[in-house]
Amino acid sequence: MNYLETLDWLYAQLPMYQRVGQSAYKANLDNTLKLSEYLNHPENAFKSIHVAGTNGKGSTSHMLASVLQEAGCKVGLYTSPHLKDFRERIKVNGGMIPKRSVTTFVKKHRSFFEENQLSFFEMTVGLAFDFFRREKVDIAVIEVGMGGRLDSTNIITPEVSVITNIGWDHTQFLGDTLEKIANEKAGIIKSGIPVVIGETLLETKPVFENVATQNQSDIFFAEDENFPFYPSDLKGNYQKMNQKTVLSTLQILKQKGWNISEKNVQNGLLQVVKNTGLQGRWQVLKTMPKVICDTAHNKEGLVQVMEQLLQEKYEKLHIVLGVVSDKDLGKVLPLFPLNATYYFCAPKIPRAMPVVELQREAEKYGLQGNSFLHVKTAYKKALTMARSDDLIFVGGSTFVVAEVL
Repeated sequence: MNYLETLDWLYAQLPMYQRVGQSAYKANLDNTLKLSEYLNHPENAFKSIHVAGTNGKGSTSHMLASVLQEAGCKVGLYTSPHLKDFRERIKVNGGMIPKRSVTTFVKKHRSFFEENQLSFFEMTVGLAFDFFRREKVDIAVIEVGMGGRLDSTNIITPEVSVITNIGWDHTQFLGDTLEKIANEKAGIIKSGIPVVIGETLLETKPVFENVATQNQSDIFFAEDENFPFYPSDLKGNYQKMNQKTVLSTLQILKQKGWNISEKNVQNGLLQVVKNTGLQGRWQVLKTMPKVICDTAHNKEGLVQVMEQLLQEKYEKLHIVLGVVSDKDLGKVLPLFPLNATYYFCAPKIPRAMPVVELQREAEKYGLQGNSFLHVKTAYKKALTMARSDDLIFVGGSTFVVAEVL
């Protein structure tokens, strides 16, 4: 199989949560542990940082990787989902895994994958860990896919565990209370391994403290720290809290003997996009009219993005909006401004909410606009309708942003 055929096989062979939803979720680590043993435990070949949370874990992971690269480390970075290219998920020092490495890995182990009915996510984690071992990385920043306790990445023993925050997301898998969701995320806290918590709520702080105590793990709350704010090429206001989480984590790494200078921190935070290729976080795509996209897709993330959006100067606001079908619209649609023209659309994935349904629900909250079958059609229409001093915002789903990019 060539690279495209290999990708088609990975996507089509077995269910993948981000495309098809609940049918892809496996409530145990049995297959991942089996795969790890089969591959001779690649996760033991490198140091790691484990990053979980509802929002900000991608930005936090990329910032950490950027600083560690500036410190002279060879850094693996595993994140999900990807925006444009599957290989964005697996990087070393900002460079994507070669296509040949993907095809060779799948070809070599395909019979094992089929025999054990591994999920897309399990196979991808195996690919990442095997690649990092072969590349002899000094450290890998590993982002949790969903939850924590039962996530396929949760076979590593990291230098430090990081949980950015807790919000309402994936409740059909992680639980219907903030305490239950926090408990699933806290599943990455390992015995004797320090943990950094980015932001807490009344409901979540006791959960983290209890799990840390049970595991005899030192716990650090980034929100209580008074760090200086470093200039960064990540311009979203929400990055200020992510940066605090990163600085708390770096502090622990330094205490553990990692050689990270003040200059490394400054340069790393200033050049996250250049060093790691991160996209879709308050990203300005063009000017006149100004176009901004952001991957925020749940209540907690959208609250901050909408606040920043309303601080922008513009004559008229145009919003290209699409969501996935399991989104709780009652929580997110009221956050969007009434004084905008909407271009409702559906990303090209089976999990997308039908555009007619989205528009019908949006109108209940006073959001007015037209429907378009495709994201690109909606975006092109917004570009033709917007004048040079208008603003276009693209969002609602990672997949909408991906198609515009």
